[in-house]
Amino acid sequence: MSVIIVTGTVLGTPATIDELIRLSIEHVRRSRTEAGCVAHAVHRHVEEPLRLVFVEQWSDKDALLAHFAVPASGAFVEAAANLAAEPPGMEIYEASPTRL
Repeated sequence: MSVIIVTGTVLGTPATIDELIRLSIEHVRRSRTEAGCVAHAVHRHVEEPLRLVFVEQWSDKDALLAHFAVPASGAFVEAAANLAAEPPGMEIYEASPTRL
């Protein structure tokens, strides 16, 4: 069974990082309630404290596409981009769990 992994980053400024953190926490908490969301978290980069890192896991592609279609998700992306020092980044992977 494969899952969808999403990673993302947004770089704030000293003036915007607190608002980015507030919006990000609100976004991940809301996203966790969506069907198909296995995990959704935001982390502060320890070597670059103005950068936030998102790690998400979705049960399948349809769940992720439904997440992207939620108006609050689009509003978050727009607000974060407006507060960012550079364009936010995102990568999407399809992965299969494995045991070593």
